[in-house]
Amino acid sequence: MQDKLGDAVTAAAKEFDIPGVAVGVLVDGREVYASHGVTSVDNPLPVDEKTLFHLASVTKTFTATALMRLAAEGKVELDAPVRRYVPELKLADEQTAARITVLNLLNHTAGLEWNLIDTGDDNGSLGGFVAKMAELAVIAPPGARASYSQAGYNLAGRIIEKVTGLSYEKAVASLVLEPVGLSNTFFGLDDVIVRRFAVGYNRGEDGELRFAQPWKSNPAGARGNNPGGGGVSSVSDLLRWARFHLGAGDGVLPAEALHRMQEQTVALRASTLGDAFGICWFLRDVDGIRTIGHGGSGNGQFAELLIVPERNFAVASLANAGPDGYALNQAVVQWALQHYLGVVERAPEPIPYDEVQAREVVGRYEIDVMNLDIATDGSGLTLAVGIKPEIRAASDREMPQDYQPSAMGFLPGDGDEYVITEGGLKGQRGYFTRDDSGTIVGVDLAGRLFGRAGRTPSAS
Repeated sequence: MQDKLGDAVTAAAKEFDIPGVAVGVLVDGREVYASHGVTSVDNPLPVDEKTLFHLASVTKTFTATALMRLAAEGKVELDAPVRRYVPELKLADEQTAARITVLNLLNHTAGLEWNLIDTGDDNGSLGGFVAKMAELAVIAPPGARASYSQAGYNLAGRIIEKVTGLSYEKAVASLVLEPVGLSNTFFGLDDVIVRRFAVGYNRGEDGELRFAQPWKSNPAGARGNNPGGGGVSSVSDLLRWARFHLGAGDGVLPAEALHRMQEQTVALRASTLGDAFGICWFLRDVDGIRTIGHGGSGNGQFAELLIVPERNFAVASLANAGPDGYALNQAVVQWALQHYLGVVERAPEPIPYDEVQAREVVGRYEIDVMNLDIATDGSGLTLAVGIKPEIRAASDREMPQDYQPSAMGFLPGDGDEYVITEGGLKGQRGYFTRDDSGTIVGVDLAGRLFGRAGRTPSAS
């Protein structure tokens, strides 16, 4: 069993040219591990199941679970307004600031734009982050629709700080990491550098891999993005985390609270990430089997965790190069589902190119930090997404490479859903948003709503 997993991981690493990969599978109560490559091309050590990688957004599952514990202890109410716990919260829209609930943050229905770039203080604290949130765009009324928001989870981390009186990192360690036994999961770089860890890489336009700096997506010492994406861990700890969420709470959470996290709170449309949000978890049916999961993308590092509750199964995959680390993780997860469970994930087939349909969607779409450009050459559509040039130019830190134009096509149905058919985002699905007049004003990609440049997307 381990040999077959090892062969599959090695083949995927070679196909996508990833320096270091670690994979763990929980099946029939046993843990199976396979690794390939090295932690660093220049200073190589073998990758293994204990090697630390940046988890990026998989961290959100720790944040959500910690808040669920506080809710179970009666210290937080999920349906309460966030201002009950963070009274200083100010947003671009006062009604939104007054109405957002804790649950809106946890299932990405707060109507908040994706993220902020700079907290404006020296240590990038959560308090500094929240103080800058008035600059963040509000894209929909609370509860109107789901749109994935890093900022929302960072605000959730501030709730944890205010309620516990501890730093987010100490609170999450006490509430979740330590009682679950995640002894190889950290936030601080001081903890990372004394252990074996993977260096991240980004592939340039010339095809060469280059060191990704900073090591995480924010500079060393900055804490404002930790609740939404600052965790560091290994595949062995991720399988322990999966066992916890497959269990009955282990004295950390009541079983009903743990299971509530896996129940649908809001549906998602045409999303590769899932069919719905639970509380933090993406819920997705694959070949008739219900799964829960979460992924993460950092600076040259990618993480994926998928759990199949009814089969007591989980797979975790960590890779240290972008942009193809994402594609590798997806390939490994799909292989594991098919090999161990006989579950086959089938990619949707796009319909033939239609010039009229294509011209309707061509243009630029944007969120606070990225542009998404859709273009046509008269025979097909392409989608490109990348960091805004002005943000890249103003940064004194290296940033991940952009995703170059890749073929996309519309899916059968109402004509507003699409799939990307090549490149680092191959397989990603999304849909276009129209206003009341039927004009396209936004596009969803990776759970995020990109508004059409110069227009405001509706809440529908």
